[in-house]
Amino acid sequence: MDRDFILELFSEFGPVTLRRMFSGYGVAADGVNFAMALRGGVIFRVDEQSVAKYEAEGSKPFQYDTKSKTVVVKSYWHLPERLYDDPEELAIWAREAVVAAQRAAAKKPKKRKSAKAVARVSRAPREVAKPKEKFKKTLQKKR
Repeated sequence: MDRDFILELFSEFGPVTLRRMFSGYGVAADGVNFAMALRGGVIFRVDEQSVAKYEAEGSKPFQYDTKSKTVVVKSYWHLPERLYDDPEELAIWAREAVVAAQRAAAKKPKKRKSAKAVARVSRAPREVAKPKEKFKKTLQKKR
């Protein structure tokens, strides 16, 4: 998909940010990634509250092939074909995709620090010998 075509497609929705990814672009609004524009078309973020709308339209979830299997990504669904010609309704669907992406981000648990990092932080600082004491101990050993 052409960058200018994507920007025109989302013109009724509002400003979007496009970032190169895979064979196309990631689409974001206000820092929220909510869609992908790839060779296969536009794919919106969905969740349990919005997926029924895509199913009713006969859309399919995003999928890709690896060497050994086909991976189905159920959190992203293809935009119904009819919306490519209806920017006003596409804007409504895009807003719902942003909300779905925000809900998904809110559900994600915060990353935990690794056990190694926690151990480094929680250790009490070592006591450092004063230079004079260290020097005295070294002299005593030499004698």
